[in-house]
Amino acid sequence: MSEYFDFVLSRTEDMYNIVQNEGHGSFWLVFFIGIVFGAIIQYTRVDKFEKIAGFAMGKDTIIPKMLFLAIGITSIALYFEIKMGYASFHVKPMILSGLIIGGIIFGIGMAIMGKCPGTGPISIAEGRIDVAVGAVGGIFAGWIFTKYYDVIFKPLMGPSLGKETLVSVAGDNATMWVFIYGIALIVIAIAIPKMELFDEDDLEKLPENERPDIKAAKENEKFEVVK
Repeated sequence: MSEYFDFVLSRTEDMYNIVQNEGHGSFWLVFFIGIVFGAIIQYTRVDKFEKIAGFAMGKDTIIPKMLFLAIGITSIALYFEIKMGYASFHVKPMILSGLIIGGIIFGIGMAIMGKCPGTGPISIAEGRIDVAVGAVGGIFAGWIFTKYYDVIFKPLMGPSLGKETLVSVAGDNATMWVFIYGIALIVIAIAIPKMELFDEDDLEKLPENERPDIKAAKENEKFEVVK
């Protein structure tokens, strides 16, 4: 177990060094961006169980609307930041079997916890014990994966299909395709109909004239509150 924690600490240190040495911003800039990210997550309430669980059940569309919009805007912005030398990224190889197996495990974990790696730490900071317990399980699973990677998990991954990206495949037409991709995702985000699940805490924070449960009661419509 100690080897795993040493590995995690060294990787974390490497991430800080990359930020410091590549000239794309100081540690404090990244720290500030993290605070902004957390504030946006809390404002949109996507760190709450009903948002992610509701998305999985097809009853809440805030998560997909936010994801499509964020990826669409970021795809275009990141492309031009890289072109201007303000950003860089490290492309990971496409290992199809590993992606399928990992995606299934990831989806099961999200369905059980109602959280993802981005919203989990924010929920822990809010004092949610269930997510903290899940994080301990994730750390243990990471240790298992690291310890037995060469023996068990590497053979399951399958062959690498290379490090192709939309930019490398598109070649001279990369700018056009990045725009098409980004705008298409933004359009999808806008087109997805807005549906939301609420719990009592959410409803109490809304003004009375904006509470959907009160509006539904006045119009004799059914309204579901997450318990």
